[in-house]
Amino acid sequence: MSTVLVTGAAGFIGSNFVRHWRAAHPGDRVVGLDALTYAGVRENVEGLDGVEFVHGSIANTELVEHLLRSRSVDIVVNFAAESHNSLAILRPGDFFATNVMGTQGLLEAVRRVGVSRFHHISTCEVYGDLPLDVDDAFTEDSPYLPRTPYNAAKAGGDHVVRAYGLTYDVPVTITNCSNNYGPFQFPEKVIPLFTTRALAGERLPLYASTKNRREWLHVDDHARAIDAVIHHGTVGETYNVGSGVEVDIEGIADTVLGALGLGPEYKTIVPDRPSHDRRYLLDSSKLRAELGWAPRVEWTDGIAATVDWYRANEAWWKPLIGRSPVVEGADANWAPFEGARVPR
Repeated sequence: MSTVLVTGAAGFIGSNFVRHWRAAHPGDRVVGLDALTYAGVRENVEGLDGVEFVHGSIANTELVEHLLRSRSVDIVVNFAAESHNSLAILRPGDFFATNVMGTQGLLEAVRRVGVSRFHHISTCEVYGDLPLDVDDAFTEDSPYLPRTPYNAAKAGGDHVVRAYGLTYDVPVTITNCSNNYGPFQFPEKVIPLFTTRALAGERLPLYASTKNRREWLHVDDHARAIDAVIHHGTVGETYNVGSGVEVDIEGIADTVLGALGLGPEYKTIVPDRPSHDRRYLLDSSKLRAELGWAPRVEWTDGIAATVDWYRANEAWWKPLIGRSPVVEGADANWAPFEGARVPR
């Protein structure tokens, strides 16, 4: 039996991973740590069988060290991050504080105590972006070329992880994932944003570069990939996690509207955000070949199930509307000052 500390446990991917781990490893104990910033939802994990929830920050090294020792933690899985690109343009300091220095504080506690594995969740966006008219994909050897404050902060966190692995022999692994979707995603991100706005009879704001594409991965497939890396991956290695399925912003809007029986009149175009990346695609052949992982959730089925989940769970998402500091809309103001927002 193992004890797993999951940071960012009240967020979207973290809470889905907690559910996965409890189902796949029912004998293990899970400690969920989350700072409960605006996008953290305590109810996502609180009260789950076999899960202890702790309110706190990864930057609080003393708290993390106490948890590692007192709970006899074997494995740390770090999901904790600021992750909304639009907000990063307005409040870049928050992103570097959490994603770089917070990661360092967490690793310092791990260095002091010791664990059997420290696994860090990263993103495809650290590699930069790809042109729309090529078939290239990022590999684990692609150079880091981040273009936005969020991308750069995640890249910085990755470098901290590798440095602690090489310098202090912390047994680290990293996964870089493509865009995730599924239940419990905070409604500022594009798929739940489109879904909840459509359910409320509101228009869907599409950035002007409607053909920019993303690779989409169901959160359950992501959780299985992390599990495989933790149990069978090589210490010190990085693994890309992607589905190979690319969909542009207009395709997402059309899919969501189609699932709800609504027409194109619900779409509206808004200005692009600065440094809006064109395309991401990961080569996940290393993960597939070495660990036998493959995605199971097909895009059409996954997005339909996701839309159905939001339709059935208004009591979960309606109280969250308005909590995001960023409101996407037509008269965008990207000035990076405290309290700045993008008005409707």
